[in-house]
Amino acid sequence: MKKIKINIGQPYPLGASIREGGINFSMVNCSAKECGIIFYRKGVEQKERILFDRKHRIGNIYCVLVEGISVCDCEYNFFIGDKVFVDPYAKRIAGNEKWRSGELVRPLLRGGFDRGTFDWEGTASLHIPYHESIMYCLNIRSFTRHPSSKVKKKGTFEGLIEKISYLKELGVNSIELMPAYEFEECEWDDVDAGDRTQIEYQVKHIDEKLPSDAEPPRAKRLNCWGYKEAFYFAPKTSYAASGDPCGEFRRMVRELHHNGIEVIMQFYFPDHVKQGYILEIIKYWVLEYQIDGVHLKGSRLPMTLIATEPLLADTKIMCEDFYLHEIYPDGMQPDRKVLGYYRDEYMYDMRRFLKGDQDTLKSFLYHMKNTNSKCGVINYITNYYGFTLRDLVSYDQKHNEANGENNTDGTNYNFSWNCGVEGSSRRKTIRQLRIKQMKNAMSMLLTAQGTPLLFAGDEFGNSQNGNNNCYCQDNETGWVDWRELSRNQEYYTYVRELIAFRKHHSILHLRDNLTTLDRYGHGYPDLSYHSEEAWKVQVENYSRHIGIMYCGQNEEGEGDYIYIACNMHWNSHRFALPSIANHKWISVLSPETCSVVFDEDKNMEYIDIAPRSITILTGRKLTKAEIRQKAAMQTQIKNMTNLSEKNVADRKNKRSQKR
Repeated sequence: MKKIKINIGQPYPLGASIREGGINFSMVNCSAKECGIIFYRKGVEQKERILFDRKHRIGNIYCVLVEGISVCDCEYNFFIGDKVFVDPYAKRIAGNEKWRSGELVRPLLRGGFDRGTFDWEGTASLHIPYHESIMYCLNIRSFTRHPSSKVKKKGTFEGLIEKISYLKELGVNSIELMPAYEFEECEWDDVDAGDRTQIEYQVKHIDEKLPSDAEPPRAKRLNCWGYKEAFYFAPKTSYAASGDPCGEFRRMVRELHHNGIEVIMQFYFPDHVKQGYILEIIKYWVLEYQIDGVHLKGSRLPMTLIATEPLLADTKIMCEDFYLHEIYPDGMQPDRKVLGYYRDEYMYDMRRFLKGDQDTLKSFLYHMKNTNSKCGVINYITNYYGFTLRDLVSYDQKHNEANGENNTDGTNYNFSWNCGVEGSSRRKTIRQLRIKQMKNAMSMLLTAQGTPLLFAGDEFGNSQNGNNNCYCQDNETGWVDWRELSRNQEYYTYVRELIAFRKHHSILHLRDNLTTLDRYGHGYPDLSYHSEEAWKVQVENYSRHIGIMYCGQNEEGEGDYIYIACNMHWNSHRFALPSIANHKWISVLSPETCSVVFDEDKNMEYIDIAPRSITILTGRKLTKAEIRQKAAMQTQIKNMTNLSEKNVADRKNKRSQKR
């Protein structure tokens, strides 16, 4: 064993950092107790302590440069007095390599090192604008853990790499990862309610030996999602198939970037986590792992501090709320949108409109056109906290009995509708209605302004059997069941075509607000509303149907016309289609067959929309022959009208002469 040599180190960065000549260790000790480092050689078999001296202290930071240790076979913890704890700045965590699905024994955690360099092969953050993003939220483990996923490395970063071709085929260009940093998935029965943090609790007995006859502490359940205090600088070791979580996570990001898909990381911070610490975490992941953005969760987040950090000027920052007047004072407008509103209002309002609730049409119209001049707006109808889309149309009530909390966890306000039967059904009419409702939901999501976000598996009808809070279900309930992809291929194809349709038509994803004016000079406003009569609409509290017309501009500079006929009523409705010069309306996406009908008497096109259906039409430019035919027809109609009016006038004259 090589002899360890100690020198005075540098206070920053905190934690362990590899330097020329050794490893710099830096820790905070605000007490008068002695402190230092415990080194573990080859796991926990051999231990060696280094006691910090007063000369190693700068303020309340103790720092040393240690020579003679190898990052490959050495792990460490800090201690203050008789308390041993894992370095909260550790870049890698040892002891949690195995996912604790069955063996729920408290692990012996140690800090480790981010080993070696990495070849990014010229890739970098993608900087995809919000209005061009198609987001996809997933959990690393549950996304590929099911046997039907057909990947070799199930439930890992490598498993996600194996699914990149699928994500490209679907059309998403941004994935949002639920916590993929190192969290302890076990929840313990003997947690002292007085303990300030989970982290302190997890490690405070780490160096103690239990009596040989003592029963080891065991967890009461798993927290598969990781929304708790964690070791934020380290990728989760049990998500790595290779045993190298740092390298494997970088490889995943690199391959996603190679394929035009950006990476957004979720972070959850309890109230007591210090603001400066949060900022350092985000900067580290942006610099070291080239992530494209973060979605921050917690009630006391330093959003102004983060949003104004120069290093993060190109990084997407998503949150439930911002103090925009502090970030952009005096009416300032950003050069590019990096902030993103992540709110539930869209989800709840659109769910209510989908199920046909009264007085929801105005909210629906608001969300279809809502954008923000300073921020992106993230839209979603389902997410990890709640029903999947399949369950949203299959259950009126949550079914969380398996969570062990007597079905008290999870929200009771789901705004769902089971289509007539609670749970699975063999009735063909029920199953068809549910598929139609899922198509309707996706149509609303992918034709609304803002950034659409899909929850993993919703594109092919994944179900959680009515469980709306799967945080502790590391089983087939919480895993994505890929068998549904083949069972619901027609629905999946519909979603994929919807995504492609959105990308192809820029009017559906503008950077700026819709104006309801003729912004492109084609003779029609960029947004207009219609109903049984063109250019007229009813938005009464009982209204559940409306036609939305967009007028954009295609790549050739010509008019791009889209009409969305939404009917969430339980009765069918006829929609009058606005006349467009030299264009004909054609149905392109619909949950069922429907066609455009031309009324010769009124010289108007109509479409009949079935109950609970959304049909999307586009204006196809007429050929020269069709234009001549249409002109001839209009002339014929005009002549017939004139002749009819002349006959009526002649009869009136004859009657008046007789008198």
